[in-house]
Amino acid sequence: MSRLFKTSFLAIALLAWTAAADAAGSNCIVNLSHYDLMRPNFAAMREQGIVAVIHESSYPPFVRDEKYFDRQTEATRAGLLWGAYHYANASDPVRQADHFLSVVERTWRSAPPDGRPEQVLLVLDFEKNGHYPGGTMRVRQAARFVQRVHERTGVYPGIYSGEYRIRRVLSAPGVSSADRSTFAKSWLWIANYHFQPRNIPPWGDWDLWQYTGDGICDLPRSSYPKSVANIPRAERNIFSGTPNEAKSFWLKHGWTPGQREEAVAGQ
Repeated sequence: MSRLFKTSFLAIALLAWTAAADAAGSNCIVNLSHYDLMRPNFAAMREQGIVAVIHESSYPPFVRDEKYFDRQTEATRAGLLWGAYHYANASDPVRQADHFLSVVERTWRSAPPDGRPEQVLLVLDFEKNGHYPGGTMRVRQAARFVQRVHERTGVYPGIYSGEYRIRRVLSAPGVSSADRSTFAKSWLWIANYHFQPRNIPPWGDWDLWQYTGDGICDLPRSSYPKSVANIPRAERNIFSGTPNEAKSFWLKHGWTPGQREEAVAGQ
């Protein structure tokens, strides 16, 4: 292979990777938890094109993430959209959902007015539980969690999972069509640090793709950075649309804490 051909081939390959990244959507969302020990510079994130942060709010056994309150306030003041996720285990899914919503709502209500996001995007972290007590949530439990969140808020939470795991557990014998149907009502947040995810039944396509976490990413660094602001090993995500469309997504799928239950109580 000639040097000129090699150079041309590399240039074409780089353009292809860049085009693939552009086609995938916008690299504009970061997720955080109490494991991120630094004080995130949310203003710098916004300057670097980040429009939203999704933070762990609760984890087993019924614990509130101690970083959640302060970071909600700081991120909202910086002009960023806000989301919350619950790390699940195999205990009572309704009780988990109620605890999750309680943490989100109490934090929202106790925050100063300029630290309250207009909507909070809700997420169930449905991954293999290797961090906390209580085992790993099963598909039927996850479906009940989703239903409970919808009953209380009027919105369906997102489902977060690794691509391989979600394919395996949803195709396993014994998973009911009703549970798959419940999953399909939620939006999909998929993790894959090696390749862009493919279509995943029962959704078809993903809404959010986590392409790096804990410094792990096999994709080209030029198009898929692993750091953001003052966080060198960030958990970064690509939204399947433009940054403005991400804001519309929040409006459609987010929850203003207490809104649904107050409406029901007033009927």
